Amino acid sequence: MNTITINIPDEYLLKLQQKATHLGISVEELVLMGVEELLNQPETSFQDAMNYVLNKNAELYKRLA
Repeated sequence: MNTITINIPDEYLLKLQQKATHLGISVEELVLMGVEELLNQPETSFQDAMNYVLNKNAELYKRLA
């Protein structure tokens, strides 16, 4: 496992410490959980987003044409 160092505002660190204490884990474990969640989310491509909007609003576009 590798180590990284980041700079975060004091208020974020305080919130992280409070949340970690509430969950009974270390700040490092909490941050790693957040990173894992972010990396495991499926990526939505621009094309997927565009298709969603076009399909969602297809009836409106027909009426406006």
